[in-house]
Amino acid sequence: QVQLVESGGGLVQPGGSLRLSCAASGFTLDAYDIGWFRQAPGKEREGVLCISPRSGSRYLADSVKGRFTIVRDNAKNTVYLQMNSLKPEDTAVYSCAAGRSRNYYCPLSKDDYDYWGQGNQVTVSS
Repeated sequence: QVQLVESGGGLVQPGGSLRLSCAASGFTLDAYDIGWFRQAPGKEREGVLCISPRSGSRYLADSVKGRFTIVRDNAKNTVYLQMNSLKPEDTAVYSCAAGRSRNYYCPLSKDDYDYWGQGNQVTVSS
């Protein structure tokens, strides 16, 4: 059974850090593009970062450049989203997604990803 399981969300103060994990079962991540997306209340889901087996990571949102990074650990079949210098506007439900890698770069659109995690709440507040 193909599954993505996320962990690591929670409440953090502005300026703090969190690391989200996305563990895959039923398939190996090294042949897949992995994306992190987020959805804030009342807003559409937006891309944050993605990573391709060929080209590495790619920012999908300018607002997280220099603060968020994505790392793939093939040995653990897990991808991580490291979030630093968190801001209240980063508050959202974060989801990871996987899609079979077809091109050099990972895709921008959420429609190009086939499997999704359950979502994990991240709240940035003092």
